[in-house]
Amino acid sequence: MRVLTFPAPRVDHRAVRGLMLAAAVGLGAPACGPHEPNEPPPPPDPVRARDVELAGARVHLLEAGPAGGTPVVLLLHGGRFSSETWRELGTLERLAAAGLRSVAPDLPGYGSSQTSSLARENFLAALTDALELERTVVVSPSMSGTFSLPFVLRHPERVAAFVPIAPAGLERYVDELASIEVPTLVVWGASDDVFPLEQGRRMAQAVPGAELLVIEGASHPCYLDAPERFHERLTAFAKAARGR
Repeated sequence: MRVLTFPAPRVDHRAVRGLMLAAAVGLGAPACGPHEPNEPPPPPDPVRARDVELAGARVHLLEAGPAGGTPVVLLLHGGRFSSETWRELGTLERLAAAGLRSVAPDLPGYGSSQTSSLARENFLAALTDALELERTVVVSPSMSGTFSLPFVLRHPERVAAFVPIAPAGLERYVDELASIEVPTLVVWGASDDVFPLEQGRRMAQAVPGAELLVIEGASHPCYLDAPERFHERLTAFAKAARGR
C-alpha cells in the first residue's frame, strides 16, 4: 500500500458549492450590455445532458469529453449530492480538457432520475450495458459505494480502475476486498467524521496494490475541500488506466 498525504485547508464545502453554482449561472456578476461587435461569443458548454430509460425508469446523465473515449470515467455521487456536483466543481470540464470522456448519472431517486426497480447491486451493470460502456474508471464517493462495490467485484472486466472516496458499504464487502482485481486509488479526508480515516487505511491494506490518498484537514466529501489536488490525481490515475 502506498500512502500519499497532503494538507488542505478546512473549507465550508456548502459555501464553495454555492459560489460555484452562482458563478455558473452568473449570479452576482456585474451588469453588462450585449457583446461588443468584435467580442467573441462565449465558448459552448462542454457538458451535455441527456436522459436514458433503464428498466422502465428515467436516468438523467451529464456527459463531457470525446464521444468515443475509453475508458470512460463514471462519476457517481454521494447521498446529499447529484451529477450536478461534478459540473459545479468543474470535474467534467477538467476531465474533458484532458481528453477523457466522463459520464455522471443521477443515481435512482436522486437529482432528476426516477426511482428504479433494479437492485443497487445490479444497477451499474445495467447502466453500463445500456450506455455501451465497455471499460470504466469508477469514481465512487460515500453512498454510491453500495452501487460500485458489487459492480467492481462482480464485473472486473468492465472496470479499468476504481476510485472509492470514503465509500459506504465496506462492512458488507470487507471479506471480498482482497479479490478486487483492478488498480484502486482510495481517497479519504483526514477529518472525516462520517467514516473515520482508519476505515480508509484498512481498505487500502485489504485491496491488493491499492494507493491511499489522504487529504489533511478535509471532511467526508474531501474532493470538495481540495478540488485542485483531487482533479490532478484523478486525471493522472484515469489517464494511466488507458493502457490497461
